[in-house]
Amino acid sequence: MSLTLITGGARSGKSTHALNLVNEADNVLFVATAQAFDDDMRHRIANHKLERPSHWGTLEAPQQVGQALTANDYPATTIIIDCLTMLTSNIILALGDDIDTPTAEQAIKHEIDQLLTAYQRKRHNMIIVTNEVGLGIVPAYKLGRIYRDALGRANQQVAAVADQVIFMVSGIPMNVK
Repeated sequence: MSLTLITGGARSGKSTHALNLVNEADNVLFVATAQAFDDDMRHRIANHKLERPSHWGTLEAPQQVGQALTANDYPATTIIIDCLTMLTSNIILALGDDIDTPTAEQAIKHEIDQLLTAYQRKRHNMIIVTNEVGLGIVPAYKLGRIYRDALGRANQQVAAVADQVIFMVSGIPMNVK
């Protein structure tokens, strides 16, 4: 059982690398956290579905991933969660308009705690994909700053317990841990 965190910028090859780590393995459960609110996301989701083998299981869980994994009985040996970035966004947006950083970070921490508990219980290999959003400018808007900070903390929480952390740069994996 091992936990791998794959991080990097947008379009850096994170999801492709996650898929390549398990190749055509049987018994892979792909956990999708994205929600199709517009045509662009519907297109992205459709493309992601085409990139992975059809015999893999799929679990759509835009929130409460840990609970969804605990309840799921797919016979997986590896679980790919794609991605923590969308999961964080989904949770923050569900908190409403009057949100602050401590509330968002507490909600995300609770989600990650539940996810890591499910990982310990399931005893499968797990690969979590996420974005590194802290390398750019400070967002001009409050919600952007809250999101960046909450995702940064979530990434730290997962990276602290991960067996391996990979930073993707232009499609090239760099081992961080």
